Amino acid sequence: MPYRCRIDRLLVVSYLGLMGAGCGGAPPLPPVMPVGGAPVAPADARAWVDSLRVQAPVTYKLKWLYRDRQQSAGGRGSARMVAGDSLRFDFAGPLGAGRGAAFVIGDSLQWVQGEEGLQKLVPSYPLLWAIMGLPRLPAFTEVTRVQDPTLVAWRFVNGSDTVEYARIVGPPMKLVVDVRRADGRLGRVETVFGPDGVPKSSRLTVPRGPARLDITYVSSSRPNGYPPEIWVRPPQ
Repeated sequence: MPYRCRIDRLLVVSYLGLMGAGCGGAPPLPPVMPVGGAPVAPADARAWVDSLRVQAPVTYKLKWLYRDRQQSAGGRGSARMVAGDSLRFDFAGPLGAGRGAAFVIGDSLQWVQGEEGLQKLVPSYPLLWAIMGLPRLPAFTEVTRVQDPTLVAWRFVNGSDTVEYARIVGPPMKLVVDVRRADGRLGRVETVFGPDGVPKSSRLTVPRGPARLDITYVSSSRPNGYPPEIWVRPPQ
């Protein structure tokens, strides 16, 4: 039986900040949109998403830990991004086991190695972008927004699909993303940023299973660019 909590708009900031707390002892739930959202022009939503896009090459080194009811596994990885929404994501388990990689442009997968492992870690590529601390503009027919000095929250609806974003001023600054499909909630990502705006940690919670992926960002760098071969599928 699903657990439900009634969230008042005045409580939404503290709710979004909960890590591991639930309602009446239940498992933690992804956030809901604050009440009172007003319809906005699609151009306003696009402008907000565009303002948070990657503007220059960036490399993140990270550690990851995946847990579900059957197992726990972790390792290291990296994410390399450039303006234009291109992402090369690499991950490996202990001693290089379970190695995988993927090249994504926007919401389009170009190639992937170790697909089974990657899909287990991250069930959708929009959630993968959210782990990087970046919102993606989904397909939508309706969009509403709530904004005050503490946060801006968006709800995008496209038929039975709903994507919600809440960017909290902090400190610390957070981006919380909730993705729901016709058959239920797909997942929630909560990314925490440092004072410099660089991601420090991210948590993906998948209710089905359930499963959780924790990302810790170890370092970041700003190279002048990347060699073209990093976007080419590695040999098998």
